[in-house]
Amino acid sequence: MLNSLNIQRKLGLSFVLVIASAAVMMAVFLANILMIRSAIERNDLSQQIHAEALTLESALLRQNSQMRGFLVTGDDTYLKSYFEARDDFDHTSAALEAQLTDPDKIAQIRSAREDTLAWRRDWGDRLIDVVKSGGRERAETEVREAGKAVLISKPVLALRALRDAEDKLIADNTARQHSAITTALITLVLGGIAMIALALVLSRKLGQGIARPIVALTGVMSQLASGNHDAHVPDADRDDELGDMARAVGVFRDAARAKVAADRDIQTAVKAIGESLHHLSSADLRHRLGGLPSEFAGLGVDFNAAMDKLSAAMLVVRDGVGSIASTSGEIRDAVTELSQRSEQQALGLANSTRSIEEITGLMREGSAQVTRANSAMIEARSEAEAGGDVVRRAIDAMNGIDQASREIADITTLIDGIAFQTNLLALNAGVEAARAGEAGKGFAVVAMEVRALAQRATDAARDIKVRIGSAATHVGQGVALVDETGHSLERIIERVGHVSGAIETIAETAASQSRAMEAVNRLIIDMDKATQQNAAMVEETTAATNLMADEARKLGNAVAAFSVEGSASGRRVPAPVRQAPRAPRAPRAVSAPRVVGNTALAGDDWSEF
Repeated sequence: MLNSLNIQRKLGLSFVLVIASAAVMMAVFLANILMIRSAIERNDLSQQIHAEALTLESALLRQNSQMRGFLVTGDDTYLKSYFEARDDFDHTSAALEAQLTDPDKIAQIRSAREDTLAWRRDWGDRLIDVVKSGGRERAETEVREAGKAVLISKPVLALRALRDAEDKLIADNTARQHSAITTALITLVLGGIAMIALALVLSRKLGQGIARPIVALTGVMSQLASGNHDAHVPDADRDDELGDMARAVGVFRDAARAKVAADRDIQTAVKAIGESLHHLSSADLRHRLGGLPSEFAGLGVDFNAAMDKLSAAMLVVRDGVGSIASTSGEIRDAVTELSQRSEQQALGLANSTRSIEEITGLMREGSAQVTRANSAMIEARSEAEAGGDVVRRAIDAMNGIDQASREIADITTLIDGIAFQTNLLALNAGVEAARAGEAGKGFAVVAMEVRALAQRATDAARDIKVRIGSAATHVGQGVALVDETGHSLERIIERVGHVSGAIETIAETAASQSRAMEAVNRLIIDMDKATQQNAAMVEETTAATNLMADEARKLGNAVAAFSVEGSASGRRVPAPVRQAPRAPRAPRAVSAPRVVGNTALAGDDWSEF
């Protein structure tokens, strides 16, 4: 069966058998592992239920004992422990009921809790309330008379039955766990033995069906490699890949036999081609290739056609070498003349550069002087504006003096009026003193003195008024003169501003012209550099032209060495190219006379440049 399958299917079937065996063993092993895990989980649950049932039982017994201790001693410590045990029972029973899934166990927990609540109602809580109300002796008597009825044995027995059931479950789960472990070990051992046996059988079968034929084919290929082309190829009738390999080796054997025959033809062709190449290396282009085997007939035709084309090309090259040589001489003469002109133009540009540098320096100095004049005019304008401010302040002061003079004149008029009124009062007082007779003589003397004083005040006020009027006239004239001075200063400031603006415009124009001349100077410097570069390039072109002429002469000599059908009997060598004498290089700017402005040297021709 295996011999009719190919190698891929044989290997695939072998791996499928091994994988299937491993899968069966792993499935059995996994089932036992799952059984072990289930038993462990059930044991954990049973142990937890057992522990919580034991906690409930302990809480019930604590309630009974602490209740009795409180009845006997009346100590609140027992009462506190009683309530703690009661709370522990309630909390633990509720948690245990939430964990259980078996209805019978849930019923047991509920029954134990109901019995406990009934005991609290009938005995525990009721007797504690009796003791708190002062009836401890009555409570003790009631407990003694009740006997075993006061015990909390019914819920305790229910919890013990639950613990016994969980102990039985733990034992059963442990037994199942040990059984699953034993089954897993047996499966592992037996499955391993079966897989080893299967691997041995498959390796033997695959070795007989694959490895041995491959070794035989390797021996045949070694014989073919050593030159034995008559070796027998085994297993060529098989239907798998080894049969394909054997048939391929047979093809290689037949190809090697054909290659031996082809090598003989190749040696014949190589010998004929070698003779033709020997004639070609001797510069003989008249030899043609012939006498080749039929497989290489096309090669002979192509070689002969190539030789014909090469001969024609050599004739064309031989005719063109002379033309190249003469043309190179003409180009060299033209380049030499161009070099001389470029050097003369470079000399003229250098002189122009120096002249423009001098003009640029003069314009830069003129721009600086205009800038300084502009600064002086700005300072003069500032001083004139300051003088205008002083004149304006003087005008304001003169106006203040004029206003003060008018106010003093008003005050003098007021004093004159007061003196007139005082004189009238003194006159009235003298009249009244005359009427009084001897009693009013003293008062009459005082009235006369007052009138004299009022008269002097009137005279003084009149004199002050005349003087203040004269001063006011002079002040008015001064104000007019100062005002006229202010207007003159304003006109001067305006004229100075115009002059300053004109000088500033001149300064900006001079700076612009200086920058423009600097730009022109840079441009001429760049042109000078470009002209120098052109001269250098012309010299390089001259050297390249001479080199091309030499190479053309060498090429003519090389072409003349070939023997070509249809050429002259004698070998023609191109005549050497006439070497034109090189003109002396024009001197640099150091020996040329200086030129100023836009003048140029007499030999400069800008249109040719």
